[in-house]
Amino acid sequence: MILTLDVKPRDSKESKDALRKSGTIPAVFYGPKEGATPIAINARSLENIWKAAGETTIITLRGAGEEKDTLIKDVQVDPVTGALVHADFYVLEKGKKITLNIPLEFVGQAPAEKAGHILVKALHEIEIEVAPAEIPHNLTIDLSKLENVGDHVTAGDIALPPSATLLTHAEEIVASITAFHEEKQEAAPAPEAAADAAAAPAAEEAPAPAEEK
Repeated sequence: MILTLDVKPRDSKESKDALRKSGTIPAVFYGPKEGATPIAINARSLENIWKAAGETTIITLRGAGEEKDTLIKDVQVDPVTGALVHADFYVLEKGKKITLNIPLEFVGQAPAEKAGHILVKALHEIEIEVAPAEIPHNLTIDLSKLENVGDHVTAGDIALPPSATLLTHAEEIVASITAFHEEKQEAAPAPEAAADAAAAPAAEEAPAPAEEK
């Protein structure tokens, strides 16, 4: 999937606060053969693209010279309002693979978890090198195959696009099933037994009565 975003060239000296007040977000694109170029983007358009694309979907930038295929590299968010205030776009180099982390999507339910055992999700993304045209938005992990305690999925078990190379260690566990053990609580002593236990040390420490002369 490739999305398109209209942008405008921006003077780097232009006030960023003034841009934001006008409903425009300052941004920049750069790449191996691209110097950092400031641009401006309609705030609503960028927010919609960010929600749809994240960091793993190609976005074609139009309006600042030649069209450029990019990935969102980084975004800055207002800590109070949660609104986007700045974005960095990385320009992809044609014919070159790119290294990035792909989020994992867990689907289905593990039969072992239904039986009362514990499902542990150890990884939520893996690193791959892949051709831009085959960048997956996410990678699916089918939990329905985890039937027994000890069953697991490793990074090497995940199906990748044809051009992709796994960079995360293949034996690294992504999800696994561990046995559920209910902890047994020791029964509280009966009130009479507790009182006797508390009184025993006091009786041992009491001094012997003095002999009569």
